[in-house]
Parts: sequence; C-alpha cells; structure tokens
Amino acid sequence: MPLTAQFALPSAIALRPVRNPPPARRSQIAPTETLLTAGGDSRIALDASGTANRYGCGTEPDASVAAFGSSTASIISAGAMAAAEQMRSRLAEAQGVVSPEWAYARELERIRRELIDLCGLGDLHGVDVAIAASGTDLHLLATQLAASGAANGLLAVMVEPAETGSCVAAALAGTHFDVRSALGLPVPEGVPMAGHARTEVAPVPCRAADGTVRSAADVGADIGELVASAASKGQRVLLTLIDVSKTGVIAPSLATVLALQAAYPGVVDVFVDACQFRIAPATLRAYLERGFMVAVTGSKFVTGPAFSGALIVPEQAAQKLRRRALPAALRSYAARAELPSSWIAARSLPDATNPGLLVRWEAALHELRLFRALPEARVRSFFTEFATAVANRLGADPAFEPLPVPAVDRTALGAPESWDRVPTIFPFLLRAAGTHLTPGATDQVYRALRGIESRAQLGQPVLCGTRNGRPVSALRMCMSARLAVEGTTSRAGSAHVIRRAVSVLDRTAELVRSAS
Repeated sequence: MPLTAQFALPSAIALRPVRNPPPARRSQIAPTETLLTAGGDSRIALDASGTANRYGCGTEPDASVAAFGSSTASIISAGAMAAAEQMRSRLAEAQGVVSPEWAYARELERIRRELIDLCGLGDLHGVDVAIAASGTDLHLLATQLAASGAANGLLAVMVEPAETGSCVAAALAGTHFDVRSALGLPVPEGVPMAGHARTEVAPVPCRAADGTVRSAADVGADIGELVASAASKGQRVLLTLIDVSKTGVIAPSLATVLALQAAYPGVVDVFVDACQFRIAPATLRAYLERGFMVAVTGSKFVTGPAFSGALIVPEQAAQKLRRRALPAALRSYAARAELPSSWIAARSLPDATNPGLLVRWEAALHELRLFRALPEARVRSFFTEFATAVANRLGADPAFEPLPVPAVDRTALGAPESWDRVPTIFPFLLRAAGTHLTPGATDQVYRALRGIESRAQLGQPVLCGTRNGRPVSALRMCMSARLAVEGTTSRAGSAHVIRRAVSVLDRTAELVRSAS
C-alpha cells in the first residue's frame, strides 16, 4: 500500500495531492501541555512557577475561572484541549509513515481549508492563507513582503502601539522583537534584522493625551499627510487599518482608507489588523473584495490558546506577493509550509515544523466551529443584551469610568449588518477617593482578580493617556465566541453569563474601594 494511502488525514476537505512523500523518520513529540507553549516567542513561555504565561494563562482547562479577558488571552477549554490532543495523536500516528515535515505541511493545508470554509470564503477564488505563530509575526511577514517590492523603500503607517501591540512597531520596522523567534531560535531583541527591506514606521495616535478618542477627520488628516509625503518620494505605503483595537476602536476610518486607496493607486497597500477576530464573515469578505490583506488570530475573540495567526490574502494581492522574496533573517521565524506553496518566499524558508502551532490552531478551530454554528440573530441579540448590562453596571458605580469608544461604523465597506456591529470590548478606568488609579494600582487590581479568591479574568490594563497629569490605564470586560456559545445554547442561557460578568465587576469595585 502506498504511503499516501496509509496516512489518510481525518478531514472531509479535499487536499491537493502530494507526490512521493519523503521517507519517514521518528522524532520525539512532546506532550500537548508542552506543545501549547512551544513554537512561539517568550510571551507564551510559562513563568518560573510553571503555572501561567505572560498573559496569565496556563496549559490546563479551568472552568472555575470567570473568563472575560479575551481581548488579551483565554485559558484553554476542555473541548479545545481535546481537539489539541487529537492533533498531537495524528502527528504521533504519522511517525514512521511519513516525514514530520510532510505531515506538518498536510495538516497546515487542512487548517487553511477549514479556516476558509468557517469564514464563508469557499467560493472566493484565489484566496491564499499564510499561517504564523502570532499577530506580531503576521505584521513582520506582511511588511517584509510589501517592502521587497518597493524600490524606494516602504512607509508602514500604523495606529499607536498601545492600541495594537507592544511588539508591532518593532516587527514593522524589521527589528527582532523578542529574545526568541517562533521557531525557538535565539535572536537579538531590539536589533534590526539582517537584510531586511528599507522600512520607515509612522505611528499615528487615535486617542488624545487625555485618553479620549481623536476625531476620525484629525486621524485621517495626519495619515493623509504621511501618505502624500511618501508618494512624493516614490515610496510605497503599507497602511494598517485596525479592526478592532485593544479598546474596541476602528482606526483609521474606513472612509479615510478607501479615499487614500483611490487617490494613490499602486502606492497604498492596505493591511487589516483584525487580530482580535471580532469581525463577521460578511465583513471579512468585504475587506478581501476591496483587495485588503486581513490578519486574524485564533487566540482573542475565538478563545483558542495564545499564538495562532493567519494572513488571509485576496487574489489581486496574492498575485503580487507570490513573486516577492523575504530576507534571510526570516528563516528564524517561519517554516516553508506556513506560506502558500505558490509563493516564491516559501522556497527561502527552512523545511521545519512547529507542532505547537498546529495544536493551538486546532484548539482555536474547535471554538470557531461551535461559534459559527450559532444562528446570527441569536448571537446579535445576546451581544446586545450583554452590552447593555455591562454599560449599565459600569455607569452606575463611581469606582468605574467607562472609556468612550465610538460606535462601530463600517458602512463605507458596504457589508451587510451582522453581530460585529455590536461592541464586544468594554474598557474602563478605575477611580477611588475621587481620583483615577495609577497604572500600577490598576495592575494590582487586575492581578488580584486572577487570584484564588476571585478566579476572574479581565483584559490586561491598556495605557490610555493621562488625567490630571498622571498616566492612567483601562481594564477591559470582553465578550468572546466561547461565551456566545454558552449564552445562546446552555440551559442557564444568557442571564447566567451576564450575572457572572456583573459579579466580576462587583468584585472589581470592591478591590478598588479596598485600595483607597
């Protein structure tokens, strides 16, 4: 019996045939708990106690935690853990049948196909999907691909790092952003990557000094000046549109992005940072139909374990990227099979494997399958009910100051209305004795919530300007795909989820008052 028949992947998706699989060899496959924190940079490594990573999440399911921190990360669910175990078992079964690299490529292809199907994109011709360890790695990949086609250099325009990610600016600039790469190799943090394409990074604030949201017109004017200046120098521009940010903001406005795309054809490429994955399939499709690349992860709204990213590229953009090269330094960050096989850049990458990335994506797909099976109307109704309850609780307590977030507005995109028009991130400042808590005190409240007594998670504090000359940071109450499944299908229903959210806010207020 030929090897391809002996090693049949359990999937209903038809995969491209792979001829003459390389000879099999055995290599040690780590336990699933170990794989969940492998194949990424130091952010997902467990702390000295071996209990949690930098996001406060461990590697074991824990249903006792009131999990409302999906804008940062989530503890893996029992169902997702079982899916991750199944992925590891498939890799183990392939041992001695095909090479690890061949099995890795086949599993990645299956993940690509299922992600496309779950996003309702199966009928959209020519879509390519690149897989990466994290949203930061996706920014690095997209920028280096864009810059390789820019003879006079590239300008990468982004929203301020506080609303995106602490490592994003470094990744856009082609700088090593951690001490370890996604393939587990040591790299010199803060040092420019050898051979990286010439890139300037221009962060544009979307919030004013006091933390309030700047007007779309002001943000658009700043970006317009940057793009015009770059175009006059013959530079290409990679314009990042974040949908949505850490605090639920879309910036710059879609009207601004579409106007600049039309005014500077062939100059402006648009990269949609949807790494929170708080967009509906109709919105994702509309972005792709505009020719925008879209980055998503399975670790925020979807609630898979931290570090699983995908860059979804429409045909018109893919036709250009397929011919682009990558600097040699990216050999430390990505394996060949993680890029579409038609991309020239894939040939320069090592034929390596990252089983940790596979198990994390499989866990995320488990959560996404459950969420996509929910009726749209029920999801939207539950999200609206949840948003109203959280807003009422935050507005009724002097311990909280809700951080204003503009209404979600994607009308310029022309996509049908969906659940993603309802806010799912609710940022708020903490107040005690008539003044705002400092970032340090806010962090203490955040950590106390995660303790044995509270067993609760909110989104990590995000710096949001200054008040009365002092910096402040916001905590975030978050809705997630997993909570949506619970709130719309469990016997307890939406009321149970909402009561739990209100209880977490009650405990937060108690901690604030005890700190005053």
